Amino acid sequence: MSPTRIEDYRRWFQYEIDSHAKVLESLEAVSESLRPTEGFQKAVTLMAHIVAARQLWLFRMGEASQAPRLEDFFPKDMGLDELRKRLDGVHASWSAFLARLDDSAIARSFEYQSLDGPWFRNTVADVLTQLYGHSLYHRGQIALLLRSIGAEPVSTDFVYWTREPIAAPAPGS
Repeated sequence: MSPTRIEDYRRWFQYEIDSHAKVLESLEAVSESLRPTEGFQKAVTLMAHIVAARQLWLFRMGEASQAPRLEDFFPKDMGLDELRKRLDGVHASWSAFLARLDDSAIARSFEYQSLDGPWFRNTVADVLTQLYGHSLYHRGQIALLLRSIGAEPVSTDFVYWTREPIAAPAPGS
């Protein structure tokens, strides 16, 4: 039986949790001598931006009582301990939210005000798709920034996360 749409989104979210943890570990592995560099600081800022965007969408959908502050979207000088705390918190909130959804719930439309003022309408599925792509995009930027300062980024490719090892086929098969 094929998975439902919400099951797909939940699976993608589990991949995101794992990928975000790996990115945070790669940031923590950066040597102290490289941490003051602009590239490292930008990488941390982008990871914090991913977190703030996830918090904002929970607020817009009525699942959080407070929106993140504007300065949380591109914070300056965020420490890795604070980043981990925020990441763990947003993952817990999203896990609880996704656990309550079914396919009809992700088709629900909702209205929200954008950060620059106008009002819009989207479905929950639109937002789930957006967040998945948003994280992919910024994790790629983080990897590039880490490589640019001589640090080793982690691979967060979806196919690596989904691969199932198998025995090699017999010759001639």
